[in-house]
Amino acid sequence: MTKVAILAFSGAQSLDIVGPMDVFSEANRFLLPESHYQLEILGIEHGPLRCSNGISITADRHYSEVEDAFDLLLVAGGPELVQQEFSEELYAWLRRATAKARNYGSICSGAFILARAGLLDAKTATTHWNYADALASFCPTAHIEADRLYIQDGRLYTSAGVTAGIDLSLYLLTQEKGPEVALNVAKRLVVFMQRAGGQSQFSPYLTPYAEPHSPVAQVQQYVLANLTEDLSVKVLAGVANMSVRNFARMFARDAKVSPAEFVEGARMDAARVKLERTTTPLKTIAYECGFNDAHRMRSVFQRRFGVSPQQYRHSFGTAHFGVESTVRAGM
Repeated sequence: MTKVAILAFSGAQSLDIVGPMDVFSEANRFLLPESHYQLEILGIEHGPLRCSNGISITADRHYSEVEDAFDLLLVAGGPELVQQEFSEELYAWLRRATAKARNYGSICSGAFILARAGLLDAKTATTHWNYADALASFCPTAHIEADRLYIQDGRLYTSAGVTAGIDLSLYLLTQEKGPEVALNVAKRLVVFMQRAGGQSQFSPYLTPYAEPHSPVAQVQQYVLANLTEDLSVKVLAGVANMSVRNFARMFARDAKVSPAEFVEGARMDAARVKLERTTTPLKTIAYECGFNDAHRMRSVFQRRFGVSPQQYRHSFGTAHFGVESTVRAGM
């Protein structure tokens, strides 16, 4: 038997708990009884645990009752964990439990519980893109990779937000029981065996802005209004009425990115909007957003998101979904 436990609490995101548990539970359909997963929920509090969506889950045991050694111990996440703290007794127990576990990790913001227990120090980890900066600030010795769906650092496994817990669990299942079992589970759950790209493709548009009314903000507004024009550093320095050297230094200081990075990000964000909301051909979008040709746009999307513009449209395009739903409804 492979013993898996998920540490949960009131306010946890229910899918952080049941997503991984469903992956391992479905795996038992394809495994001999002696290879089954034995699943357990451990509660940080006593009694029913009311999740963030209002669903109540009953833990199998309170964590304080547990001295077992698990093959895998995961910590669920929740929307309040950036500020939420628990007792030092819990963190001490977690340090002991992870020391005994074969593998351990977190789903989404559960990484903050690991961090508060000192279990992310000098480790490489990930979390939901919206919490990555906060986690990096809270645990400065950790290397937080904000664009990863999941990541392994030795015995430590961490995942991005919510459904990425399923991606991580399939990865763990592949390591533990083999790719055929993991593929069968993915098919039964109707999910991708391995999703394309990182989690930045799911985040809001990434174009950073400087303080309003500053010279840098004025240049940024010029860029957004003139995406198809020449937006070289020389041109933008002229807009700011500054020398190229002083402008580049000031822009990087105030915007936290170089002028070239800002221009590329602005063009990419404009392309994302068009890919999501229209059925405009890729060549036209590339021209309208200043990429000049579809090949250049494709290269930027692959580098930034790990997916092509066509894959991005297929995943997020509302026009695509509307057409597909209409066709299927009429079948």
